[in-house]
Amino acid sequence: MNIELNGVVKLNDLGVIRAQGEDAAKFLQGQLTQDFLLLGQSEARLAAFCSAKGRMQASFIGFKRGPTDILLLCSRDILAATIKRLSMFVLRAKVKLSDASDLFLLYGLAGAALKNATENIAGYAVIAWAKADFDSISLVNLYPADAVARALWVAPVDTPAPVGAALTPEQWAWGEVRSGIATITQPVVEAFVPQMLNYESVGGVNFKKGCYPGQEVVARSQFRGTLKRRAYLAHAEASLIAGDELFAPDDAAQPCGMVVQAAAAPTGGVDAIVSMQISAFSGGGVHARQADGPLLTLSPPPYPLLADI
Repeated sequence: MNIELNGVVKLNDLGVIRAQGEDAAKFLQGQLTQDFLLLGQSEARLAAFCSAKGRMQASFIGFKRGPTDILLLCSRDILAATIKRLSMFVLRAKVKLSDASDLFLLYGLAGAALKNATENIAGYAVIAWAKADFDSISLVNLYPADAVARALWVAPVDTPAPVGAALTPEQWAWGEVRSGIATITQPVVEAFVPQMLNYESVGGVNFKKGCYPGQEVVARSQFRGTLKRRAYLAHAEASLIAGDELFAPDDAAQPCGMVVQAAAAPTGGVDAIVSMQISAFSGGGVHARQADGPLLTLSPPPYPLLADI
């Protein structure tokens, strides 16, 4: 698509979980799919919190504000439940988990607004998940949306907002979909193992780190060739919402996938990230909600999959 994103928007649908204490990194290391012990100050991490069966209960963008202070950004609609689940594993670890959403401002920057924010940062990296700090502000690079650079801007609540043209939440949500990086929200909690959302291909899984809940399932999916579902982009001329089931023409009774995330497209209709059987993607003719529901136009993810690299 040729619709360019350019501007700044406040991200009210994201919240902040704060892990503080000398065991903060060690604790998260044992719970999430990423290596937080090796997390540097100039990088962020995409990560998942899985059940014992390897199903994603939450997804995060995490980074350190200091050696004992880590922020996890996630969807607000699952934040409280996620803190409750994570807290069950704290035990004697010297870490405090809290909802810090009211302590930080979160903005999305795209296009020229991102360039304006970074013009004074020497050596600013443009790769995804790189992080730059200036004063109390943290800027985290995201995957682009249709080649448009995007980033998260995170700062304490008393910080002046970033400067730029106004983006609407709907425009940002569409860019999130077009990036192909899915965020777990309430309708799809425990619906996917990380590879079903391509997380291993976009920096969301570290296969060299130690144990975490669901690790055996995640590793087996990767190394024993059992993965049969992937995430793709889709478009429909009718409404789509997260949790909608998908149906292929050869089996009207059993769903072949699910809508993970959806947003109104600027040119009409709805764009979405869908997770579905690889065979169904290849076959085409996939419909949403029921066998004769809205027809999807499918396309590959906008980044190479690990098996293709």
